[in-house]
Amino acid sequence: MRFLPIGPRTLLAELDDLDQTLALFDALLADPVPGVSEIVPAARTLMIRTAPGTAADGWLADAVLARQPAPGTPPNARASETVELPVTYDGEDLADVAAHMGLTEAEVIAAHQETTWQVAFCGFAPGFAYMTCDDVRFDLPRRPAPRTRIPAGSVALAGRFCGVYPQETPGGWQLIGRTEVPMWDLSRDPPALLRPGMRCRFVARKADIRPSAAIPQPQPESGLRVLATAFPIVFQDEGRPGQGGQGVSVSGALDLGAARRANRAAGNPSDAPVLEITLGPVRLRADQPMTLALTGAAQASVAGHAIPRGAAFAVDAGDEIAIDPPGAGMRSYLALRGGFRVAPVLGSAATDTLAHVGPDPVAAGAVLAAAHRPAVAAAAPEPEPALPKPGDLVELPVTLGPRTDWFTPEMVQHFLTQEWLVTPQSSRVGIRLQGEAVTRADATELPSEGTETGAVQIPHSGQPVLFLADHPLTGGYPVIATLRPEALDLAGQIPPGARIRFTASADFAPITPERPA
Repeated sequence: MRFLPIGPRTLLAELDDLDQTLALFDALLADPVPGVSEIVPAARTLMIRTAPGTAADGWLADAVLARQPAPGTPPNARASETVELPVTYDGEDLADVAAHMGLTEAEVIAAHQETTWQVAFCGFAPGFAYMTCDDVRFDLPRRPAPRTRIPAGSVALAGRFCGVYPQETPGGWQLIGRTEVPMWDLSRDPPALLRPGMRCRFVARKADIRPSAAIPQPQPESGLRVLATAFPIVFQDEGRPGQGGQGVSVSGALDLGAARRANRAAGNPSDAPVLEITLGPVRLRADQPMTLALTGAAQASVAGHAIPRGAAFAVDAGDEIAIDPPGAGMRSYLALRGGFRVAPVLGSAATDTLAHVGPDPVAAGAVLAAAHRPAVAAAAPEPEPALPKPGDLVELPVTLGPRTDWFTPEMVQHFLTQEWLVTPQSSRVGIRLQGEAVTRADATELPSEGTETGAVQIPHSGQPVLFLADHPLTGGYPVIATLRPEALDLAGQIPPGARIRFTASADFAPITPERPA
């Protein structure tokens, strides 16, 4: 076992193979390490995260080593339940899979059904289970080029894993069939059909499917009315930690500090749901008297009168609130005194735009109701930090790793010294960067492993992607560095057209104004 750095609260334990990884995972479940909040298992690694306020210094590696099973210890059967999945074997890659395995298509189907598949871990998307087996013939490569669209329910193979895509998504696995059984259903408890330790058998028969029940969201007749918005508005809070076993990331507000300031100014608990507004313009109308607070990038105005940034303000019935596009920054946070009435999903009102977990995005015509929860004493407006604008250079501190050793020292230095341009393709999932590519000597594939918020992943193109709150739980491209937690709020405010330089030093000046042409 070796330990690879991710950040001050996160460590990656790497082992030789899946059996060793799952055996260690079992040992850590049986004898938990005090201070550890979550473990994300993957093909050869465990991503171990400590609780807030607990640093993952040398003690964590020592504690994990002390629980390492003896060599050759098999993984435990962590769940005895076996699920049968009906499959129609009509996948586009079935013939290619047969050729790879040296079998006929009928023999591939028979082998797939005769095998008992065990869920090793979950990731990629909510409800996506990485199932493994003992049949070495299923050790298959990914497709040379991934598909941009794979339908939900597709049964696929790659690297001696079998998986079922829970939703329509891009992907590079070999498709052999499809099932109508939903892998992810929020009306179930738990929503994920397949979870680590469970077994699965595939059968060729028609599935008996019941309709999935939707989680009802409030449909009020009056409240705060959205008259117009340039971009969808999403509910956010502090996210849903601890759901990694179902393949669900934390999500939550990109600028968590701004969201908390808005709640404090409005007299709410700091973790109450708020509206995350991207750029603007936005126009709202109050159907009844209410008190609001806006923090982050933009400034609100009522009847043409500008409201100081970060200050609470009262509106009467019929008042319109205008939020113009900000001159700097990307996201603003609107809190309502007493809170918004919104149904939580998995314990959180956060909208995960990649996983499609949480309340639907808010568009023009929506009416948002007040929850009328007891308020606390409103805080005085807090200073709003300076935010970057297009053309600015933003320095972000990183911890090098966990996969820095996949790159030459020259490429690591190139990554750190270059100014990376933030492209318009950026989103809540991640910031896509453009610059002179970071290259590797070979195209070796990395077995899927847990990824932390702030991970800087280097895909085959060599153009980095900085993962934000809605990133996938696991990834298969090497992470050259991981943003330090104290810089995540700033990263969530960097607009397209700005430039980023990563620094491995803790001492940094965050924003340099645009240089004259």
